[in-house]
Amino acid sequence: MKINEVEAQVGITKKNIRFYEEQGLLSPRRNSENGYRDYGPEEVAILRQIKLLRKLGVPLEEIRRMQAGSSTVADGMRRHLVTLERERQNLEQSMELCRGLKDREVRLADLDAAALLEEMERMERSGTTFKDKQTGDTKSIRYVAPVAVALLMTALMAGIVALMIWGFGLDPANAPPLPLMVVFVAIPCLVILGVLLALVQRIREIGKGEIDDAKNY
Repeated sequence: MKINEVEAQVGITKKNIRFYEEQGLLSPRRNSENGYRDYGPEEVAILRQIKLLRKLGVPLEEIRRMQAGSSTVADGMRRHLVTLERERQNLEQSMELCRGLKDREVRLADLDAAALLEEMERMERSGTTFKDKQTGDTKSIRYVAPVAVALLMTALMAGIVALMIWGFGLDPANAPPLPLMVVFVAIPCLVILGVLLALVQRIREIGKGEIDDAKNY
């Protein structure tokens, strides 16, 4: 199977599949004729295992130990449960602070943020970890570059099409044969279509955030 088929079958993006290959969790064979990766039932099964464990939040290093046989699934789950318990305690601490703020019924302008930050820093020194949403604030920025490039390329190709049609209409007598004109116009139109499809795919990948999740482990 090709990587596109595996992506559709398992529900993991191509970028994540390649990421797992880079991490040594997956080693597909190479087709001797064209050098492309050749995925089989074994790779599909491994990717499903990885997807399952990733959905549970298991770190890649833990998955690597399970694959190597140095750790059983039970061993990995015992270690992961310790991590989840610590995260649960952190979440409870955050919820307690949020309840306290809810009970105060104050406007933001009247909130003593400095005192609360000092309290949170004391809690962090004792082992509590709070969620930092600032890392997610940059997600919308990541849409800007692909959208801007797509719009620029689309405008450029549309300009070329308009220029060709205008040129052909200006001097129809010396214009190329109609079939050739159709080819000339179709090429930039196909480029526009390819750019838009690539943009849709990229937006989906950013929306899923899978590659970012993988790199966090």
